[in-house]
Amino acid sequence: MIKEILKDKFAGAALIILILMYICIACANFIAPYSKDFSDRNQAYAPPSPVYTITQDGKLSMPYTYNYVRVFEPKLYQNVYQLDRTQKHYLKLFVRGESYKILGIIPCSIHLFGTDDGGRFYLLGTDINGRDVFSRLLFGGRISLTIGFLALFILFPIGLLYGGISGYLGGWVDIIMMRFAEAVMAIPSFYLLIILASILPANMTSIQRFTLIVVILALIGWAGFARVVRGMVLSIKNEEFVQAAETIGASKLRVIIKHILPQTTSYVIIAMTLSVPSYILSESGLSFLGLGIQQPDASWGNMLKEAQEYINILYRPWLLTPGALIFVAVLCFNLIGDTVRDILDPKSRE
Repeated sequence: MIKEILKDKFAGAALIILILMYICIACANFIAPYSKDFSDRNQAYAPPSPVYTITQDGKLSMPYTYNYVRVFEPKLYQNVYQLDRTQKHYLKLFVRGESYKILGIIPCSIHLFGTDDGGRFYLLGTDINGRDVFSRLLFGGRISLTIGFLALFILFPIGLLYGGISGYLGGWVDIIMMRFAEAVMAIPSFYLLIILASILPANMTSIQRFTLIVVILALIGWAGFARVVRGMVLSIKNEEFVQAAETIGASKLRVIIKHILPQTTSYVIIAMTLSVPSYILSESGLSFLGLGIQQPDASWGNMLKEAQEYINILYRPWLLTPGALIFVAVLCFNLIGDTVRDILDPKSRE
């Protein structure tokens, strides 16, 4: 499967990009120069730190940067940032910084890159609270990129079993089960998400809210998937291997799980690949509206909320980075999904 995907240039590039994204969020504590709780209010909306490799004398140097100093500009009547060129701060690899725990167990304080003591390096600038945007992108990606897969673990077992039972039993059982599924499908999902998210208690932690959002997304999306599985089961249940299993006395549940549902594997893989982007967008939309993951915890959706002001778009474009990552992730999943569909269903190419 992977070899077939890599043969397609666009899908291969998308797969590599997604692998890199997931490696980065998995190693966020190590890659991020600052922790997710780091904040320096004196550096609010600081622009990305410039990196220099040539000194003022024109000589080649180790990469270094300068700290920002916020000063009030009377002509503009606002605070502006200027570089404090009185002291260089050299960039280093594998520097010691804020402590964290590897796998939540092993204490460690080594970060991939950073500056010497007293230096501040903001690769993608800071937000209104003086938090490093690059570090928060890594920690926020853990939520935005995993919520789709977590929802699928709930959605697909329910949809597979529900659609399998409905299609195999048929008759009045099929009619009742499908009418209920159609009723669920008729519910406008995004508006329901907004309603449910808005009535959640305000004192809930982000972990609890995240869990509920995953469950809500899963309970909304299973019906459409179950309906397609039911149609596939209707065409499979009269095959000879199913009749043979029934002849030897296999129970109906065993026939469904062991003999019929495995025949839908190709569709399930395709559906899973193409469903993840919709869940990423749903979580991002809820967090953007303030109904999803709440500050100070990060997700790409609530980080993008800060960029809705046109002043920030014009003068602080680094705040749009979460939107760019959402676009790239969704595009990559769609490219891979289309390629997987072509591989598992060659007729779709025609």
